[in-house]
Amino acid sequence: MLSVPEQLEILKRGTVTIHSEKELADKLARGKPLRIKLGVDPTSPDIHLGHAVGLRKLKQFQDLGHHIVLIIGDFTAMIGDPSGRSSTRPALTYEQVMANADTYTEQAFLVLDKAKTEVVFNGSWFKEMNFLDVIRLNARVTLNQMMQREDFKNRFGQGHEIRLHEIQYPIMQGWDSVVVRADVEIGGSDQLFNILVGRDLQKEEGMEPQVCMTLPLLEGLDGVKKMSKSLGNYVGLTDAPKEMFGKLMSIADEMMAKYYLLVLGETMDSTMHPMEAKKQLAAKCVAVYHGEAAAKECREDWDMRFSKRDLAHADLPEVTIPERKDVLGVVLHAFTTLESPISGGDARRLIQQGSIQLNGEKLTDPKAEPAWKTGEVLKLDKKRTVRLCD
Repeated sequence: MLSVPEQLEILKRGTVTIHSEKELADKLARGKPLRIKLGVDPTSPDIHLGHAVGLRKLKQFQDLGHHIVLIIGDFTAMIGDPSGRSSTRPALTYEQVMANADTYTEQAFLVLDKAKTEVVFNGSWFKEMNFLDVIRLNARVTLNQMMQREDFKNRFGQGHEIRLHEIQYPIMQGWDSVVVRADVEIGGSDQLFNILVGRDLQKEEGMEPQVCMTLPLLEGLDGVKKMSKSLGNYVGLTDAPKEMFGKLMSIADEMMAKYYLLVLGETMDSTMHPMEAKKQLAAKCVAVYHGEAAAKECREDWDMRFSKRDLAHADLPEVTIPERKDVLGVVLHAFTTLESPISGGDARRLIQQGSIQLNGEKLTDPKAEPAWKTGEVLKLDKKRTVRLCD
């Protein structure tokens, strides 16, 4: 293993909170592999770059010789983490959760070394609890403690309902730490309360409390809200290479430094031109999840389509010319074909603001009916361009 200062220098990079750094240093100084915990709830079938922030921090610990425990929250997912939520999450069935869990574990190993990762399901201990066990576990915390959570406090103050099962979530996450004997727990910055509950429960069990390590939340492609599939502002780890590259090229310039740090673990070269920095970010990300050859192809295709404007020879998705020939109808049909349907109002706005272009010429009248021809190039927005066909 590296020395304690060398390990700390690596592990502190890109963190929000380490509670406490001294405790972490003391644990590292023993020279034995620590048990590092990360819990993920399979509430959807896909992992995105926001989830990968925690996985990459786990990989740092793994590369330093520590033992990784990835908890799949098959029971906690049926509640749904209330962190940062202004309303109760929709409930999932156990069957839905387990179907999602299959893809979660596969995608997690795009980052982690499978042979060196312990994967456990928290249902393996929660399903063994009887009601008396649940009562005894709940007796270890107070309602006052739970109501100190910022999200619960805000919802209560605004008159929004808080379901009693949501209060179970931090308790269950904390008990996970007891069961797996975690030395360190990793989570997003919105997870600090839950991780601290784990420390308290470990102390009650006579265990040395875990170190809390929280990481920044990665804003999505909109640059405003936390990356989320439900918000449509995400980049999935299994997105096709060109889709991943194109999505990353759409992020705002001011978000790039954060993406470099959290997605790649690198510091962005501030002297680089923003467009070149963004291309390198997109290419490096594609290389991580799809390989260098795919990254090279994506960059070359992007340069051909956008930088060199040689769209006539670019490899573009094809869209059939529909029976409805007005600009609005063709645009709606094109977005639907790309499995990104938009409303008529949104389509009109794109047309009227000049985003829609046919062979480089702007189409600003939604009711116009150009002489659509096979092979022509229709640009829909900054990320999507298609070729028309019969």
